[in-house]
Amino acid sequence: MLWLVLIIIIWNILRVWTSMAWKNVLIEFSASIPPITSAILGGIWVVIGCFLYWGIWQGKAWAGKMLLGTAAGYTIWYWSERLFFQNPRPNVIFAVIVNLGLLILIFFATKSLSREAYERKIKNPKVE
Repeated sequence: MLWLVLIIIIWNILRVWTSMAWKNVLIEFSASIPPITSAILGGIWVVIGCFLYWGIWQGKAWAGKMLLGTAAGYTIWYWSERLFFQNPRPNVIFAVIVNLGLLILIFFATKSLSREAYERKIKNPKVE
């Protein structure tokens, strides 16, 4: 899961950089989403991704729930942007299959993360 989160972070860093570096070109060709909006949204996902990456890396108990919530939020954001702001593309079936596959993978990974956190609490109970 760390690799998947890292890929999303890098993707959104590139999105922020591209939106800012090519701002004039995007404005000239009337991009469907204004470059500043695209950069802000990318920046938000970078911050969320970094926080999530740190939580998974540190083995925090909330990381599994945040991973599932972030995956759902990213999916909603992706599809709303794709359906409302982009021109129709012929690869919808491929995008749906990949998206569902990743969501299933993330779902099972969150179950694994929560199981590990539960087992860690039982094996190493806190002594007061």
